[in-house]
This record gives sequence, C-alpha cells and structure tokens, in this order.
Amino acid sequence: MKRTLYLFIVLAALLSAFACSRGKVYPYRWFYVSNSLRDDGAVEEIRGLVKTAGEHGLNGMYFSSGFDSIDLKDDDYLRRLEEVGKICAEHNVEIIPRCLDVGYNGGLLAHDRNLAAGIPVEDALFVVKAGKAELVADPPVKIANGGFEKYGKAAVPGFSFPGEIGEVVFVDTDEVKEGKAALRFENFGGKEGDPGRLIAEVAVQPRRLYRVNFWVKTDDLDPAGPFGSGRFRAQVLGGGERQLNYHNVRVPSTSDWRKIQVGFNSKDYDTVEISLGVFGGKQGRFWLDGVEIEEIALVNLLRRPGTPLVVRGEKSGTVYGEGIDYAPVADTELGRFRFDHDGPPIRILDGSRIKNGERLRVSFYHGVAVYGSQVTACISEPAVYDIWRNTVPLIDKYLKPSKYFLSVDEIRAGGTCKACRDRNMTIGEILGDCITRQVEIVREVNPEAELFIWSDMLDPNHNASTRRGNYYYHVDEPFTGSWEHVPNDLIIACWYHKMRVESLGHFSSLGFRTMACGYYDTDDLANDTTWLEALDATPGAQGIMYTTWLRKYELMDEFGDLVSQHRIP
Repeated sequence: MKRTLYLFIVLAALLSAFACSRGKVYPYRWFYVSNSLRDDGAVEEIRGLVKTAGEHGLNGMYFSSGFDSIDLKDDDYLRRLEEVGKICAEHNVEIIPRCLDVGYNGGLLAHDRNLAAGIPVEDALFVVKAGKAELVADPPVKIANGGFEKYGKAAVPGFSFPGEIGEVVFVDTDEVKEGKAALRFENFGGKEGDPGRLIAEVAVQPRRLYRVNFWVKTDDLDPAGPFGSGRFRAQVLGGGERQLNYHNVRVPSTSDWRKIQVGFNSKDYDTVEISLGVFGGKQGRFWLDGVEIEEIALVNLLRRPGTPLVVRGEKSGTVYGEGIDYAPVADTELGRFRFDHDGPPIRILDGSRIKNGERLRVSFYHGVAVYGSQVTACISEPAVYDIWRNTVPLIDKYLKPSKYFLSVDEIRAGGTCKACRDRNMTIGEILGDCITRQVEIVREVNPEAELFIWSDMLDPNHNASTRRGNYYYHVDEPFTGSWEHVPNDLIIACWYHKMRVESLGHFSSLGFRTMACGYYDTDDLANDTTWLEALDATPGAQGIMYTTWLRKYELMDEFGDLVSQHRIP
C-alpha cells in the first residue's frame, strides 16, 4: 500500500513538473476574415471557415465587414450579420470586429467624402472672365518635347534615361499615338537601375496642384502584384528626394494605347523629377507618347470646417465671400480621389464685388488616394468622432463583442489641414489623442471591453520611425512618440515580421500586452514558428493570428494545430 501511494505521489509530481515546464497555450488564437456580406453565399463561406477554425483550436475571428458604416447598412446585411454571430457562437469562436479605422477609411468616408485628410494648395491664380473665374497656370509649366518629335541618335532632348538609346530605348516612328514618333522600351529585364523608364525634370511652383498626362501602350509586361502594386509606374519626386505621388498605374500586361493621368501636390519644392516606366520589370515592352504636365485646381476639393476655401483679390487683398461674391463651390466628382477630371470653376454672382478681368488668388485643400484606393480621414475633424459614436453602439447591438479591434494602421495622409495645424500638436500627439478618444467611445458602450490595435503607427521600429526621412508618405512629419499618448491597457498586434523581436520588446517594455499577426499569404508556416519563438520570449504576449489579405485559407487548419498545441516554455 505504501509503495503504491509512493508511486502515485511520484507520478503526480512528474506530471505537475511536466505541466509547469510546458505552460499553457496562448489564449488568443485568431484568424482574419474580410467579408462584406453582400449575399447569403457570403454567410455560408464564413460558416465553413468558422467550422474549420473551431475544429483546429482557433477561438477568435477578427472580422472586417465595413463596421464604420454599419449605420448605413440595409436589413439584409444586418440579418446576415446576426447569422454570422450565431455561427461563431455555435463553434465557440469569438468575433472581434474591426472598427474605428484610421488609415483605410472607406467605411467612414461613406458618410461624407469631405472628411478625408486635406493637403493645402496656396494662392493658385484665377482670372475672371464672362462671369466665372478659371485657373491660369502661374508660372506656365511645360514638359519640352513631350511628343518626342525631336530626337537624335544618342539623345531625346528634354529627357534622360537610365538605359541606353538603341539598347533599351528606341525612337519608334511606326507605332505612335500622336505626331510622328513615340518611344519604345524593351530589353530592360534583369538589369539594375530600372533602365526601362523615362525621366524629365520640370520647374514648378511650391504648394500647387499638378497633373501629368501621357499615353502608354504595353506588350507582355509582368503582371501587377496582388496588393495593388504595379510594375509600371508614374513617379514624381520633389527635389529628387521626396515622393509626391503614390499611384500604381495598373495597365494590363498587354494593351492598346491608353491615357494615364496622375496628380501631385508640389509641397515645398520648386522642381520635380517625373519618372515614367517599368520598375523592377523582367519582361515585355512598352511605348510612351504625348507626355504633358499642367497645373490644376479645385480637383478633389474638400469642403469641411478644417479645409477652408479662401478666394481673395490679388491686388486688393480682399477676401471674398462664398454665397455673396461667388457661388458655392464643390467638386461634384469627388469620389475615388483620382485626378482624371477637372475642378469646378468659380462662378461670380450678380452684385459681386469681384470685377471682370480681376486676378484672384485661391487657396484650398484637396484629398488624395494612395495606391489607387486608400484614403485616410482627418482625425482632427469632430464629425469623425460623431460617426464613431453612432456606429459602436450598433456593433454592440448586433454582435455583443467583448473585444474590439481599433484598425489604426498605415496612416499615409494627415496633419496638414487647418483642423490639424490649429491644434499645435505633433502628429504623434494627434494620433495618440485620437486613439484615446476611440477607447473612450468603446468604453462608453462596454466598460469591460478589451481593445486591440495594430502596432505600426505606434512602433519606432516600424511606421512611427524616422528612417523614411522626416515624413511618412503625405504626412509632413514622423509619428515619433505616438506610443507615449495612448492607454496602456491596449493589446498591441505586431505585424512586421522582420522586426518582430524589436517590436514585441518595445511594447512589452512599456507595459503593453501583445500578440502577433502571422501567416501573410506565404506558401508555408515558417514565419509563424519564428513568431511563436519571439512571443515566447516576450512578457505579456497573448496570442497570434492567421492573417490573410488574399483570402488564402488552405493552411488555416495546419496553423490552428500549430498554435493550439504550442506551449509556452
């Protein structure tokens, strides 16, 4: 009896020691789903994903479904949303809604496109004629020889090329769009320095809005990348250093002539370098013709309190009144924030103080899309917070979540409108204030809610660093110090695999809990094993997520097995 009892005690001790050495599974084991719930088939798709996830140890679905515009959804959407909630409950999978977006603001801007972040244009020249004021380029701007009608054996006047004429660049007099000549680019694949492109340097006026127009024809170019990237680009650099536009020209690999229009704000630069062609391409050929530049105004014009329109007399300095001296002004084509349309004229009202022939100086703010579709809202505009105060209670009503994910990441515009500048705060402080207010909005509805947020805009190892210079895309200063101005009970979702150790360590040292965002559409789970190693070494680590932007769920079962069986040493 004593021997049996002794063996039982030893076995229990060994099991206890084994359990202690192995620890526990990370409590948050999620997968990412983006689905607009446009039809009942979308619900069935989610049903299959949730079932697989539950069977393989995943317990949370980070769900993106346009929740920042949930107040605009119809009854069918809300019915489907409730059904998704039931499906998740059936499989013990928690829903974590993506909401209160900053960076990618399609849902919020569905309420009012004028809430987009604004970039200033100062003192554009308008001249009054026949009852309306229209833009006059000041000073005139031009790309010389944009039709390539002048050329020699060794050069094309007005342009330079990383590649060699006669090897990569050819004057083509047979395949043209207009005039008698075009440029053909080929044999650029696999060579350093992106030789398959054309470069022109142009003098511009600082803080004005411009548009580059050109024609392109393609033959068997590399296809565009999956995340909106394109091999063919139209790039504008200010002073040879700062990129002023972020627009991937997604022309087909093979296509007939098509017109491309790309806009940019000159910011503080008086010269720009325009570069058109293939960046990193490996195959095919393309033609360019009819390259032009023009000053434009009031395109993607924003009308909100923080983006005032100012019309003043050039000589008198008189600031004229909208609705008094000139009719209300709006860009009726404000939508995708492209530059493929003209801005509205300024129509002079009867009895106006503005005289015929008068020269006006017009200042305004315009919105911009990054990489074709990303538009950021202004986080200094009070109406943004009013929208969030309306949407969060509806999310709570239909899903009753205990966790919310504040989708704050890749904020590529902001801090440049009057609403932001009048606050006399750094962009890091403005962002920290925004996140703090977001937390308060959620906690007003659910005081016990756990709140998660992307890491990048709070991370000096990522998008809050100064390694890009003194700016981040269209933002004119770094987000340095943003992490000092947010609530410390946020759980930070780190997603930069290369800097995983540094990022996790940064937030852990400040007392934040963390989780990792793994997978990212690769062919295996190699990155996830290294994420787990980094998490194991990080105090306060809480979990990991299967993150797919391309809706690739083939490895989700294997991922679930990996993370649900993983033990913290």
